[in-house]
Amino acid sequence: MAFFGLFGNKTKQETLDKGLQQSNASVLSKIGHAIAGRSTIDDDVLDDLEEALITSDVGVETTLHIIERIQERVKRDKYVGTGELNRLLVEETCALLAENNQCEPMANGQQPMADSHDPYVIMIVGVNGVGKTTTIGKLAHMYKQAGKKVYLGAADTFRAAAVEQLCIWGERVGVPVIKQQQGSDPASVAFDTLQSAKANGADVVLIDTAGRLHNKINLMHELTKIKNVMQKVVPGAPHDVMLVLDGSTGQNAFEQARQFTAATQVSSLAITKLDGTAKGGVVLGISDQFKIPVRYIGLGEQMTDLQPFNAEQFVKTLLHQ
Repeated sequence: MAFFGLFGNKTKQETLDKGLQQSNASVLSKIGHAIAGRSTIDDDVLDDLEEALITSDVGVETTLHIIERIQERVKRDKYVGTGELNRLLVEETCALLAENNQCEPMANGQQPMADSHDPYVIMIVGVNGVGKTTTIGKLAHMYKQAGKKVYLGAADTFRAAAVEQLCIWGERVGVPVIKQQQGSDPASVAFDTLQSAKANGADVVLIDTAGRLHNKINLMHELTKIKNVMQKVVPGAPHDVMLVLDGSTGQNAFEQARQFTAATQVSSLAITKLDGTAKGGVVLGISDQFKIPVRYIGLGEQMTDLQPFNAEQFVKTLLHQ
C-alpha cells in the first residue's frame, strides 16, 4: 500500500508557538541587538547577525550560508533597511532548506508506506536519554489514530528499563509489544516482531534499538545484523531508519547526528525536547547540514505533542516578531 499526507492535518500552530517560545525570544533578542541604532543592513549588521545565529545553535556552516544569501539579496535590492532584516532572514532560511529538499514532501509529515501487503518498518536509533522510546510511543499513537494497526519491537535488550518503558507505552496506546528476556539478541527480537506483525496483518512496525554509541564499529555491526534479519521476513525492511536527537543539547545533537550517520544509513530525523529550551535553532542547522529529512519535532510530554516537521512553518514561528 502507498499513501501520503497521513499526519498532514495534525500540526497545531498553537503548540508550535508555545514550544518554540523560549527559542523565539532568545533569537529575536540577539537579532534586535544586532540592528540596534542602525538603519541599513551593512557589514557590521551582518557580522552581528552571524554571531546571533551561531550563538542560537544554528551552526557555523548553515549560518554562513544564510548570511551569504542575505548579502546577495541586499546587493541585488540595493538599499535595504534593518526593518526588513527579519523578513529577509525568514525568506532566505526557508529558501535554503527548500533547496535541500526539506520543505516538500517530507516537511508536511507525508510518509510513503510499503508498496505491498507487508508492514512498513521503521527502525528507531539514537543514544539513551534523547526521548527515543517516548518518540516511538507517540508515533504509535499517531499511526493508531490514523487507523493503522501498529506493532512495537523491544530490541533494546541491554536495558531492562527500556523494555519496561516501551511496554508501558504499548499499554497506554493500546498496541502489542514483542519482547524477549533482557540480554537477548536484538536481531532475534526484531525477527519475532516482524513475523508476528506480518502474520497479524499489521500496517506499521516500530523497532526500538539500543542507545549505545561507545563504539561505532560495534553499533554498525549490530544495526546491520538487525537489518539483515528483518529482510528475511519483510524484503526491503527497514523502510526508514529514524534517528532521534535531543534538540535541547544544541551542538551535541550535531555530534550525535555525525556519529550515527557514519555508523548506519539514517534516512530520517526526529528532533525532540524543543519545548523549554532556547536551542531551537539547532533544527535549522541539522536540516541543512545533513541533507536528511526532519520528519518530526517533539514539543512536549503529551502523546499529541509530536508534530510533523514543516520547514517553512518552523522558520516563521522561530523568527516571527
